[in-house]
Amino acid sequence: MSLLSSIRTIAIWEIKRSMSTMGKGILPLAVVLLLLLVLVTAFAAESGLHLQDGMYRIGVDDPDTARIVASDTRFVTYLDDGASLRENRFSYDIVIINGEVYAVDTDKGRAALNTLERDYESYVASVAAAEPDLFAAYPLWIDLQYVKSEIDFLATQSGQQVGAPVETKRPPTPSLPVEEVTPPSQGKLTTEEELREHLIESGDGQPLKRYTSLISGESTTDRLLTPSELSPPLPFDTIILVFVFIFPLYFTSQFFMMSVMNERVGRAGEALLSAPVRQAAIVVGKALPYFTIMILIAAAITLFARAPLTILLPLIPVILFFLANALIIGMTSRSFKELSFISIFFSTIATSYLFFPTVFANTHVISIVSPLTLVVLAIQGDGFTAMEYLYSTALFFATSIILFYVGIANFREEHLFSERRLTSRVVDFISTGISRNHPHLSLFLLAAFMIPFVFMAEMLTLVLFFNIPMPLSLLLLTLTAAVIEEFAKSIGLYAIARDRPGFLTVKNLLIGATVTGLGFLVGEKLLLFATLAQITESIFGSILFLSLQALWMPLLLHIAGVLITGGFLLLGGRRAYAPGIVAAGIVHSLYNLYFIGGMLL
Repeated sequence: MSLLSSIRTIAIWEIKRSMSTMGKGILPLAVVLLLLLVLVTAFAAESGLHLQDGMYRIGVDDPDTARIVASDTRFVTYLDDGASLRENRFSYDIVIINGEVYAVDTDKGRAALNTLERDYESYVASVAAAEPDLFAAYPLWIDLQYVKSEIDFLATQSGQQVGAPVETKRPPTPSLPVEEVTPPSQGKLTTEEELREHLIESGDGQPLKRYTSLISGESTTDRLLTPSELSPPLPFDTIILVFVFIFPLYFTSQFFMMSVMNERVGRAGEALLSAPVRQAAIVVGKALPYFTIMILIAAAITLFARAPLTILLPLIPVILFFLANALIIGMTSRSFKELSFISIFFSTIATSYLFFPTVFANTHVISIVSPLTLVVLAIQGDGFTAMEYLYSTALFFATSIILFYVGIANFREEHLFSERRLTSRVVDFISTGISRNHPHLSLFLLAAFMIPFVFMAEMLTLVLFFNIPMPLSLLLLTLTAAVIEEFAKSIGLYAIARDRPGFLTVKNLLIGATVTGLGFLVGEKLLLFATLAQITESIFGSILFLSLQALWMPLLLHIAGVLITGGFLLLGGRRAYAPGIVAAGIVHSLYNLYFIGGMLL
């Protein structure tokens, strides 16, 4: 039976088995949850969010004033005379007597006052929008057009002064040719009726419209704003938008994870392993139906939202990443309880990596580490280049391929049905890739293959520490990056020391440290210059990869780190592995801090 025929057979078998084993309980529940999600979303879009209903108490003495906040469900309005309101003023968050506003001097009172100010601004806008002569009420309209900022992140690193000098004898002159700015069109961009409808819609208090407007497309009236409407967009709008795409994809990948787990717990995988098919055909055949379903879901959401189909391109590596991790999690977990814990932990990490950078889309180069940034750019109509696609997705493709290879190599009975601890099982998976006949070559390749995971972990720390004030963010980034690298470089030696204690001698340690450091450096160079050159232009990226300035210096650093950790293993055994990583991380951090100090001075 050919490989393609085997994959097709396994895929059909996986679909039938999943429908029979999961269809009785899990699939109906999943369908109900998805339907509830759709209904709740539609209800929220139609009626708005009501989590803050009745939050504030306001007392007024004038019915006309009460009408200003009558439509705001956050206020519970009481109409009473002025004397009663003064007497019971502490029973309200806000009291309005004879047109004067009195707010309680508390956090809740100040929040209620801010809400009242926005309601009054909306009321004034609605009154002005109803005036016969709209342009008398709003004589100034601003045509808002976004222009992508081109920032030179290398300027500060090379010692250039970015800000204007404090003292100048004469005004600065431009160093480049001055280009003429095209004046705006003198004709009317839209009609008065459309502008009036725009004012009414913008003041109706429906926050969900700012999300749907990104998908529905920008009209001329969306660009034309009054000065009071001119404000920066909320950064989390894009996160809410891309969540619509990511949640069903991750939800579907859980079925693949549970399928692998069911076969291990129910011992049904033994029959599958005894079939005359390759391990690669089994893994690919089992994953293929879920990959197809996830692509169809993403395409359906894209067509429904009338978004460009190009957003499927950055979603493909995300789908592969979800499936690859689902395979490994399903193979390493000993029970459904452990599987739930690991999957929740993975979802938290993956969500942070995918969603946090999108906040800085069109703002900072760090946003390009997430493929979801490309989704946002495509939805906004900006699009993305082939190089940006490579920057954003290379780590996801690389880690997915490596994880699938690890899963295929370990899809064996002795690994699938083992009851060892999680850490031991992970080390078992790594040990599978270390050849007994050529251990040093295996250490070289293992170090090189660890680079995508190291870079992804370091990118995650970069995202987490990005908003912390400097120099604390640089210090934290330096320490965590050093520990991550030292752990990744030494995990191969730890696996050998556990399985073959006699192998770890002084001679083999020197050779192993050398080939590991060389493999790590080669992997860094290849992946860094092929994919992440744009990230390294930022000051944060240079901290992560500053050791690549000269080849011999980072090579000695990598070898020294492995020697330190390996020395602890050689002298103290496996219990000394963690202290060895700490010691190597400290040396690595001191090396980085020395270069940071020289770079910043």
